[in-house]
Amino acid sequence: MQITLPDGSVKRFEHPVTVMQIAAAVGPGLAKAALAGRVNGRLVDTCVEVAGDAAVEIITSRDREGLDIIRHSFAHLMGHAVKQLHPDAQMAIGPVIENGFYYDIACPQAFSEEQMRAIEQRMHELAAKDYDVVREVVSREEAVRVFERRNERYKIEIAGAIPEDEEIALYHHEEYTDMCRGPHVPNTRHLRAFKLTGLAGAYWRGDHRNEMLQRIYGTAWESRKQLDAHLKLLAEADKRDHRKLGKQMDWFHFQPEAPGMVFWHQKGWTLFRLIEGYIRDLLRGDYQEVHTPQMLDLSLWKRSGHLDKFGDMIFTTESEKRDYAIKPMNCPAHVEIYRQGLKSYRDLPCRIAEFGVVHRNEPSGTLHGLMRARRFTQDDAHIFCSEDQLQAEITALIEMTLRVYREFGFDDVLVAFSDRPQQRVGDDALWDKAEAALQKALTDYGLAFATHPGEGAFYGPKIEFTLQDSLQRKWQCGTIQLDFSMPGRLDAEYTAEDGSRRTPVMIHRAILGSLERFVGILIEHHGGRLPLWLAPVQAVVMNITDKHAPYALELLRGLEKCKIRAVCDLRNEKIGYKIRNHTLQRIPWMLIAGDAEVAAGKVAVRLLDGKDLGAMPLEELVKLMREDACAVTRGADRSH
Repeated sequence: MQITLPDGSVKRFEHPVTVMQIAAAVGPGLAKAALAGRVNGRLVDTCVEVAGDAAVEIITSRDREGLDIIRHSFAHLMGHAVKQLHPDAQMAIGPVIENGFYYDIACPQAFSEEQMRAIEQRMHELAAKDYDVVREVVSREEAVRVFERRNERYKIEIAGAIPEDEEIALYHHEEYTDMCRGPHVPNTRHLRAFKLTGLAGAYWRGDHRNEMLQRIYGTAWESRKQLDAHLKLLAEADKRDHRKLGKQMDWFHFQPEAPGMVFWHQKGWTLFRLIEGYIRDLLRGDYQEVHTPQMLDLSLWKRSGHLDKFGDMIFTTESEKRDYAIKPMNCPAHVEIYRQGLKSYRDLPCRIAEFGVVHRNEPSGTLHGLMRARRFTQDDAHIFCSEDQLQAEITALIEMTLRVYREFGFDDVLVAFSDRPQQRVGDDALWDKAEAALQKALTDYGLAFATHPGEGAFYGPKIEFTLQDSLQRKWQCGTIQLDFSMPGRLDAEYTAEDGSRRTPVMIHRAILGSLERFVGILIEHHGGRLPLWLAPVQAVVMNITDKHAPYALELLRGLEKCKIRAVCDLRNEKIGYKIRNHTLQRIPWMLIAGDAEVAAGKVAVRLLDGKDLGAMPLEELVKLMREDACAVTRGADRSH
């Protein structure tokens, strides 16, 4: 038989051979590095036999798939270690995630950081044994029997749900057995560079009605050098954690009495309103800003399709034998505003915007500060237009969205197109039209974009904008979603030029998405050192001794008159202590008043990065601060 390799060369064999034997025929170095193979486009384990002519590629750790295989194999290695240290634990699922892996585990004992480190140490010990990972193909009935003997009820449930005609592979790590589609590394010598990184709770199958499991996270890499670089990045991310900085800088806090809901303090709320004001100014003149009820009759959500799609995510309440939903999104309410009064083609496009507060019943195990909350504010807008206005509207939205990200300091923006999901409303003809419109807009704009099959909204396809922050992490924020279905479901119409009644196209769009989440992203992107135009406190005036206090207060009044957000620190403390304190508070400009400054009618200026600008009159200081605010973004009108 004939095996064709990626470089076009051919190896001939007289009988069936495994992927590992093919690698060995190429060279011992490749056999040593082989993690898996791609046979006629399908990823398989190195032990899989090739019985006929085929195109074969050997996968190593340098391939993208190779690193995923390493990470998935580490999840199984974790299972091996956990079962040795905690024999009564039951293993659920252990998938690959970005930069690593996790395993969900049911264990009578709650894992601690100390126990996680013990599991990590046992993983090192097991990997160092360089044992072979053995793959065994079994029937569904045999898989169920294996896990019944091992008292693994989650594995039994998974195995029992696999179709009878689907291949099931068991992977044996010495006495430990796991189940997976694979492929996995052939030997644990490939498993060296890893670290367990955290503990969390997770519901079985992601359903809050199921039992809570314990999740252990880990990161894994090809080499120790790559692992160390990633751990350094994690350490920096921990220092930038918005929850820590928010508390340290007295911006906001969370507490158990309001899970997933933020308590904004004055400075944090100032930042929130600055961002909200920025978006409001951007929309002024082109959009109608509205405000809709927080609670709407449940029947409206049934008609819109949201109740079927989001069900358990919607908070509900009852009053006078009538059921209501606490608003999880703003779309149906905006349709109701559009429907007030007759609309003609002359009224289109009709753009409706709202800083809408919404509530979603996110599982408690998924809550993460501002990044994943139950109550948040969307910079939401819906555009009702005719089909011939569609391309111009989408193009304008793409341009506006990219502009906003640049002005907040995000230059790396990834764009993706998501098409129809399996669960959706509307017929295929409408979906064809909607998908073609979005793809054309992206292509005409000249944007490179990825495609995410099946990840559109239930009512239409969408464009997604993902920001890459200063630590190279990715945050999906903005969306442009096209909807040919909901306006018709909710009886939205307009009178066309020929007098006929037509249904408008509805564009759902959000630039920042959740304002709360965007604040968290901003804080971590900038490490709390926000550009001057966004800083809740732009300057602090500090006196050196009590006799300089009147002059410091005079400077403060002058700054406030010029719309500078400033505070005064008149504490009886050494100036070095005050500077250190306000450096931790990330205040951009620190202004000092002592004998020389009072005598000259000036103020000494020090920046957050330690740069000393010397002494200057108040007028010059204000001019510099306005230039600083304008240099980053839209201008002096945002310095207040």
